Amino acid sequence: MIRLFKPKSEFSRNVLTLMTGTTIAQAIPIAISPILTRIYTPEDFGLFALFLAITNIIGSVANGRYELAIMLPEEDEDAINTAALGFSISSILSVLILILVILFNDFFVSLIGNEEISLWLYFVPITVFLLGLWNVLNYYNNRKKNYQDLRNAHIIRSIVLASTHLIIGFMKSGVTGLISGEIFSKLSANSRLLKNILTDKLLISKITKRKMINMAKRYKNFPMISLPSSFTTELYANLFSVLLSSLYNVVLLGHYSMAQRVLGLPSALLGVSIGQVFFQSAVKEKEKTGQARIIFKSTVKKLFLIALPFFVALFFIVEDLFAFVFGENWRVAGTYSQILIPIFFVRLLATPVSMINTVFERQIYGLYISIILLVSNTGIILGSYYFGLGPEKMFMILSIVLFIEYSLFLLHYYLLSGGDYISRIFSKSPR
Repeated sequence: MIRLFKPKSEFSRNVLTLMTGTTIAQAIPIAISPILTRIYTPEDFGLFALFLAITNIIGSVANGRYELAIMLPEEDEDAINTAALGFSISSILSVLILILVILFNDFFVSLIGNEEISLWLYFVPITVFLLGLWNVLNYYNNRKKNYQDLRNAHIIRSIVLASTHLIIGFMKSGVTGLISGEIFSKLSANSRLLKNILTDKLLISKITKRKMINMAKRYKNFPMISLPSSFTTELYANLFSVLLSSLYNVVLLGHYSMAQRVLGLPSALLGVSIGQVFFQSAVKEKEKTGQARIIFKSTVKKLFLIALPFFVALFFIVEDLFAFVFGENWRVAGTYSQILIPIFFVRLLATPVSMINTVFERQIYGLYISIILLVSNTGIILGSYYFGLGPEKMFMILSIVLFIEYSLFLLHYYLLSGGDYISRIFSKSPR
């Protein structure tokens, strides 16, 4: 039996702590999915996916990306002021969004091309605010190594999400239960993590406007470089959903979102947890050796040994699995899943270690990668629609192109982890 994680390793212990919570958190929605797919229609899931796409795109800039800088200061005083800075930006942005939605609701509905989203646009500001708060709390608790609290927050979030989906779903038809669950779950998870900060009165007292401004200047590369990169990343990931709804139909988006939910399970179970611990471990290794090659190779190896057998087995059974578990009307989602498996396999290997760009403060590379993916995704769906290609052919082209691209990104991350990649080849590149 292959031992993927050694108990004596601090990295492994931290990953297992987070992974335990993430596993439980993901297991709950997966367990009730056969019920949800029978009380919510593909159209409901499609509208829910459209709402999430909008909030994720806006939420990617909610903190000005200063949440990433929370890990970097040596002093906790600087870290808490950086966190406060990110929280302030999120609060201001949410208020501005609310004003815009009130004034221009009809315009946004026309732009999106879906009248049913009109009411739910008013819930975008609060969702963006909660997402921004989650980002700040998540990174600050990660800095303090509060892995058990992070684990518990994921579990609480999942329980509230599942309960709300079920209770409201049985009481009222439509997408109400799905969107309400998203809001209430974020609120409950944030409340759990916020306690770790609020109880430290001395640290909170050190938050000042002057220090927040100093942190804003010190880590200005994050809004200048990481923010465009993050926005572009979320745009490529979520604009595709918006275009699926407007160019094809919201039912297709519902099937696609269900395929993403199932295929993204390994990333949800492992990717986030391993990515968080990899980030911290890579920073420590870089401080000691100037490189992060050891932790990079170890992380990718573990991911590969887990991902390969899972996705190979899933490829042969996924279509029938969807029909059996979720109902026969979801079989088409299984067909799409089979086509998209190569993307999710290589993405699981590449995404957790993509933080290597931040570790070496080369966020500009992340921006380049995001632009490439945005152009690819948008070009493929627009081109497919223009030439009259059906969903299956479009997804097949997408799968081939993105598999190649993510493989090349993984090679880039490996070279960057060696440090010498920067000094010898890209020493003059902008940060």
